[in-house]
Amino acid sequence: MRDLQFGFSLNPTTDIAAHRDLVRAAEEGGLDLVGVQDHPYSPTFVDAFTLIASLLEATERLRFFPDVANLPLRHPSMLAKTAASLDLLSSGRFELGIGGGGYWSAIARMGMTPQLGRPEALAQLGEAIQVLRALWRPTPEPVTFEGQHYTIPGLHSGPTPAHPIGIWVGAQGPRSLELTGRVADGWAAPIPSYLPYEKWAESNALIDEAALASGRNPQDVLRIAQLVGTITDRPGDAEARAGKAPVRATAEQWAALLARLATEQPFRTFVFWPEDATVGQIERFAREVVPAVREIVRQGAEQEHSPS
Repeated sequence: MRDLQFGFSLNPTTDIAAHRDLVRAAEEGGLDLVGVQDHPYSPTFVDAFTLIASLLEATERLRFFPDVANLPLRHPSMLAKTAASLDLLSSGRFELGIGGGGYWSAIARMGMTPQLGRPEALAQLGEAIQVLRALWRPTPEPVTFEGQHYTIPGLHSGPTPAHPIGIWVGAQGPRSLELTGRVADGWAAPIPSYLPYEKWAESNALIDEAALASGRNPQDVLRIAQLVGTITDRPGDAEARAGKAPVRATAEQWAALLARLATEQPFRTFVFWPEDATVGQIERFAREVVPAVREIVRQGAEQEHSPS
């Protein structure tokens, strides 16, 4: 069960002290990673990458990723440099969540025009992934790239990241899911308000099909489930089979839900989006939910492999 990983996502508000308290609780509780949402157009949020740098400095073991980086506002050549730098500064604790861009009206207000349609945004994302990987690869020759959206006329790569940075795509539609299965290292499944629960199995299947068609092992594409909700003292509805409602249920119910997702679908990583981001919620997730998930999955695996 050691390949199962757990984390939480936070909004990059200006309350830096609160963020440090949350990640301290996550690290002490044994969580594996922290996602930081990237909404540069929000006046109440600090820059996600700057916050990640600060929180990496304040921790020793946790891994961090933008959940997910807004590509239209971040050129891949600079994104490659930023990601590699964060990875080196943290001895290999940075991963890159990335998306083709949402909230185009907000992106336009930051001066990024013209607005791209979905096919163009997807093509831009595919090109960006190529550029990122090329600039992370140590080579004595300058990197050149000629695409519809990006042109790199000759740029020396470097620095080389401390470890192979995972590119986790926040895919939602069929074409972006196909791209994820074909070239990405992971799928950061959108929260249910964007991709309802009943679409998750279908989306995983599309990723599997695309991976196989490209000669890849589908298991090489990490699946990350992200669930919004609250850990409560009273039982609630934790079925999460359809719709987009937050999960408001006991730790035991949360554990049963995550264990089901880990057995019925190929999810191996789970990111908790607390409705009320408090230290208490992070501690409960780390100390009550996570061990119970591991135990349920372990028992299920033992029963599956036991002689009949």
